[in-house]
Amino acid sequence: MKTERPDRTIGTRGRGRLAISGAALAALLLAATGCSAGAGAPVTSQTPTTHAVTGTITVFAAASLTKTFTELGREFEKANPGSTVTFSFAGSSDLVTQLTAGAPADVFASADEKNMKKAIGAGVTDGDPVDFATNVLAIAVPRGDPAHISAWADLAEPGVKTVVCAPQVPCGAATATVESTTGVKLHPVSQESSVTDVLGKVSSGEADAGVVYATDVKGAGDSVDSVPFPEARDVVNTYPIASIEHGPNATGGAAFIAFVTGPEGRKVLEAAGFGAP
Repeated sequence: MKTERPDRTIGTRGRGRLAISGAALAALLLAATGCSAGAGAPVTSQTPTTHAVTGTITVFAAASLTKTFTELGREFEKANPGSTVTFSFAGSSDLVTQLTAGAPADVFASADEKNMKKAIGAGVTDGDPVDFATNVLAIAVPRGDPAHISAWADLAEPGVKTVVCAPQVPCGAATATVESTTGVKLHPVSQESSVTDVLGKVSSGEADAGVVYATDVKGAGDSVDSVPFPEARDVVNTYPIASIEHGPNATGGAAFIAFVTGPEGRKVLEAAGFGAP
């Protein structure tokens, strides 16, 4: 299995309202009182926060959020002049390992609740996480589907080169669940550390098929085709997001979480194919 280095690009289920550290919330609300939108207004592209949020905000996010969060980062920076959002995208399990080892970050967005619980258990989060999106699996195939994949069971046929995510990665865990519920065991030619690696092998023609998320296939455009399968409806991944304990920019991290979970984030996530939490 290949180990992915996180790509840096500048640019437990929520129990109600988003919880952030008291200090970060107080600082955010105090700064926001000078904004034309008024204190307590949601941080969106329509409510500039010139004096509320500045500096670099470091976000660790699941690889399946790469395209969507990159777009949200640009919109956040427009709404908050003087701020810069830096992303580290990788498999959620790899990100938890890095955070536990002391990697500096302000926000963690996981592709499943299991890895968020690991982060909470390791004491790296600050406040309760909040769910912001859901996702389901899809089968990605090269353009034209040369191996004639039409169903989940086809992935287990002799000679079919199937690529999946490693078991510890959220998409890999979801794949294992589908295998269990269908009774169809796959025999992948490789297990990758992120959905982006799986998608890359399919789009390059190295694999006949890959199990990724529906949003990954949609975001890939014309580079791959999608083979939906009904069993995917029974395995839904929920995405939580949380602040990091002692994050270098706690106020900025809290503002970014509010942006993702607010109207602007919901609009971008829905356009990318993510479901509501």
